[in-house]
Amino acid sequence: MPRAKTTDAELKRLALRVGRHLLGGARCVTTAESCTGGWIAKALTDVAGSSQWFVEGFVTYSDESKRRALGVPRPVLQAHGAVSEAVVRAMAIGALHRSGAAIGVAVTGIAGPGGAVPGKPVGTVWLGWAVRRGRRIRVAVQLKHFRGDRDAVRRKTVAAALKGLVDR
Repeated sequence: MPRAKTTDAELKRLALRVGRHLLGGARCVTTAESCTGGWIAKALTDVAGSSQWFVEGFVTYSDESKRRALGVPRPVLQAHGAVSEAVVRAMAIGALHRSGAAIGVAVTGIAGPGGAVPGKPVGTVWLGWAVRRGRRIRVAVQLKHFRGDRDAVRRKTVAAALKGLVDR
């Protein structure tokens, strides 16, 4: 049975949960987005009062912007490609360093309809969450293969990113 479409109501519900957790823990969040184009930041800032726990969002669609805005090393991009575990890790860490937030989420992927390369079909998405604990930063990553059109892939990516924030 196919999974139901990710709805705006579901995204709002998840963003509200993120906000409650962050506010309760007196922590702030940042986002680093490629394939979602700022949609995670939008979902979070749609929550009234989000200025208390949302620091800023980075939309780094190109390789150059990933390097410039987040400090993703050129050799990492060249060796692994923009849609990779190494790049999403660097994006998440870079967002924390540049924003000063305690937790960050990063996404990079191929939403389609084009852009697929061998080994990375449309729907391939890497997600990363970085959490600052004192001077240490812990990063968790996840590879997803979403089905559907461009909108479905992007919606599912936003939902997975928000769920990951709730878990952390």
